[in-house]
Amino acid sequence: MADKGGIMKHTTVGLIEFNPKKACPGVTILSPLQGKETYLIGMNGEVLHQWRHPTKPGNYAYLLPNGSLLWSGETEIGPRPGGGKGGLLREYNWDGDILWEYQDNNQHHDFRRLKNGNTLYIGWEQMPKDAQARMLGAENGSEDQDGITWSDYLREVDADGYTVWEWHACSDMEIEDFPLHMMSTRKEFLHCNTCVELPNGNIMLSFRKNSMIVVVEKKTKRIIKKWQNNDWGQQHDCQLLENGNILLFANGIHVSGGVFSSKVIEFDWDTGEELWSYSGSPPWTMFSPNISGAQRQPNGNTLICEGLNGRILEVTNLGEIVWDYISPWFIETPEGPNNSVFRAYRYRIDSPEIDGRLTLPD
Repeated sequence: MADKGGIMKHTTVGLIEFNPKKACPGVTILSPLQGKETYLIGMNGEVLHQWRHPTKPGNYAYLLPNGSLLWSGETEIGPRPGGGKGGLLREYNWDGDILWEYQDNNQHHDFRRLKNGNTLYIGWEQMPKDAQARMLGAENGSEDQDGITWSDYLREVDADGYTVWEWHACSDMEIEDFPLHMMSTRKEFLHCNTCVELPNGNIMLSFRKNSMIVVVEKKTKRIIKKWQNNDWGQQHDCQLLENGNILLFANGIHVSGGVFSSKVIEFDWDTGEELWSYSGSPPWTMFSPNISGAQRQPNGNTLICEGLNGRILEVTNLGEIVWDYISPWFIETPEGPNNSVFRAYRYRIDSPEIDGRLTLPD
């Protein structure tokens, strides 16, 4: 029997590789998925700043342009049909004081501060039986306890916590047009893991259960665009790049080929054509079946969070690794030590999020 007290995956943690001539300089934010801290680390892996939380994250935290930290924490109550449970949203100032708080025990995965100052998040709700009967795909009899299927909703709340807009997958979508992958379960309809505000105010969503990305028109609540590709393998972290293309982390599960590997993909907004990608060399050296994400850097490099393994790496557009880091924060769980990271972001030192707030070591 393997010793659960040992670190089974990594023999070295912290900074593995750094090419200062090619890496994009800045500070990187990460929240260990089983821990109670958020860290800002420098290019050498040193901790420059941190925030302490009352509970482990409901996935992640990120900085706002005013230097505040927007964080989600996992509450003890609320549904758990899959991973990604959150429930408590908080905004902290740089010193860790709570500026804003909102609780919805059904919140999961993603949450975003909108341009208008409101906050948008994803939640779970029980799917009505008539809507549940219209679902297609997945494994029959694989519903949650008591035959329940959970569906996603979006909720936008203002600074005072009042709901100003909602969207419900079970009533605002044509359910039959969105069958689940045959190897999924019926515990959830779609399992939304990303919500992104686009420049025109519409919302882009990532659906894991059918490897699909859609755009919801804010005004009408209709889906006006969608891309679907089973080869993405139930992706995470879709986002719109400055060049108008879409970037995502293709997790790579339930795909043909027989080799487990993940891939970061950039594709064309209009055609869905893959324009750029990065995978490990050989491919199975980068694989995270869940969580994970990517961020395009100002110099054209891409920061990648290989979430399950707590690895954050930066690659050039030619696929050269110029920064490689393994989270050293292993937290003991019933399954063994865990250093997973849901997402990571890098900020320039002169960015609004950081500017003047950090003193870097010589």
